[in-house]
Amino acid sequence: MSALQDLQAKLASMEEELRQLRLEVQHARDYHAICNLQAAYGYYIDKGLYDDAADLFAPDGTLEIAGRGVYCGRERVRAYLKRLPPYGRGRLYNHMQLQPVIHIDVRAGTAKGRWRTLMQVGGLGAEARWGEATYENEYVRLDEGWRIAKLHGFINFYCEYDQGWHRGGVPLLRSVEGLAPDRPPTIEYECYPEPVIAPFHYPNQRGEYPGMRSGNRLVRDVSVSEEASQDLFGVDASHPGKAQE
Repeated sequence: MSALQDLQAKLASMEEELRQLRLEVQHARDYHAICNLQAAYGYYIDKGLYDDAADLFAPDGTLEIAGRGVYCGRERVRAYLKRLPPYGRGRLYNHMQLQPVIHIDVRAGTAKGRWRTLMQVGGLGAEARWGEATYENEYVRLDEGWRIAKLHGFINFYCEYDQGWHRGGVPLLRSVEGLAPDRPPTIEYECYPEPVIAPFHYPNQRGEYPGMRSGNRLVRDVSVSEEASQDLFGVDASHPGKAQE
C-alpha cells in the first residue's frame, strides 16, 4: 500500500468514526429530550395543567388509557385531559414517571418508550387511592422538538388506600362521561387482581416479544401488525438503549 493509499484508508476510518460519534451524540440528546418530555407530562398532570400536557403531543398524537378507547389528535387529547379532576384544595393527583426503557431511531426521528407511573389520587374527605400503570409510548421529533406520538397507559392496579391491595382492586373506569373515544380500545383487559402484562415494544433475551396477559388469557394488540411488531427500530435485545444507525 502506498503512502497515499494508507492516508486515504486512515481518513475513511476517521470519517466513519466521526459518523458514529455524531449518531451517539444525537442519540444522547434525543434520550434526554424524551425523558424530559415524559417527565414534564407527569408534572403537568399532577397539577391539573392539562393544556400544557396536551401541548406535549404531536398534532396527530393519540392517547389511550385504561381501556377507555383511543382519542386521536392533540385537540381530542386536550378534551380528554380536561375531563380529569381540576387541581385545587384537597386534591391529590400525582403521576410519577419512572423506570424508562427507550429505543430511538436517530435517523427517522422516532422512538418508543416503556415507563412505569405510580399514582396517588385523593380528594379531601372523599377518596384516597394508590395506582400503578405501564406506559408503552411512541415519540416523534418535530421542528419544535420531541413530541408524544402515542401514549398508551395500561393500569396494573388501582386500590383503596385504607384497604390495601390484599382486599382487591378498584375496577377500571371504561368510559369518560360525555366524551366518546374516536376508536375503540386496542386491548380489552381488567387490572388487579387480574394479572396484566402490557405488551413490550422490545424483545427479551430470547428474541421474543412478551404479550398482553389479562387473567389467564393471552391477548393480541390488534393495532400492531405482525410485520410491524418484528421491526421495532432494529432493537438489540442485549442493549436496550442502543441507537439504530
